[in-house]
Amino acid sequence: MLTLCILGFLAEEPLHAYELRTRISGLTGHVRPVSDGALYPALNRLRAAGRLTRHEEPGSAGAPRQVLTLTDDGRAELLGRLADPGTVEITDNNAFATLLAFLHLLPEPEDQLRVLRRRLEYIEEPASFFYDNGRAVRADEVDRFRRGIFVRAAAARRAERQWLREVTADLTLEIAAARQH
Repeated sequence: MLTLCILGFLAEEPLHAYELRTRISGLTGHVRPVSDGALYPALNRLRAAGRLTRHEEPGSAGAPRQVLTLTDDGRAELLGRLADPGTVEITDNNAFATLLAFLHLLPEPEDQLRVLRRRLEYIEEPASFFYDNGRAVRADEVDRFRRGIFVRAAAARRAERQWLREVTADLTLEIAAARQH
């Protein structure tokens, strides 16, 4: 998720590391805030791999700022990750939220649609949180507190399923209209 966030935010505009960390924390901070100990090694790996560059610009307080810019290789890496996300990016709610934050950067609506359809297929699969000897336990078989987990998840899945169906239908129509022109 961190690499995707870095590449995604830098695809939108060059940023200094502090601003980048602030944006990443804004997107994912409710789950886990990004620390310097995670961010800077990730930035160094991406820089060493040729995915981003760093240059100095004058800062507002006189000290120079290190500004990060995405390279063409970095953009290609980002687009590849968006077009063909791993299973975790589809099945993990937080990873999928990060993917959604940058899905608009994929230039082809067909690629966007394919990703959303994968998520919709996942959301439509039955799921359980608790098991008894390998058998999935239903909401009416657990205590009131565990039932709350089922209730919250069911509401979120319903809302997301509805949104995914609306967006995939819209994209399908847009793709069909573009092909006719």
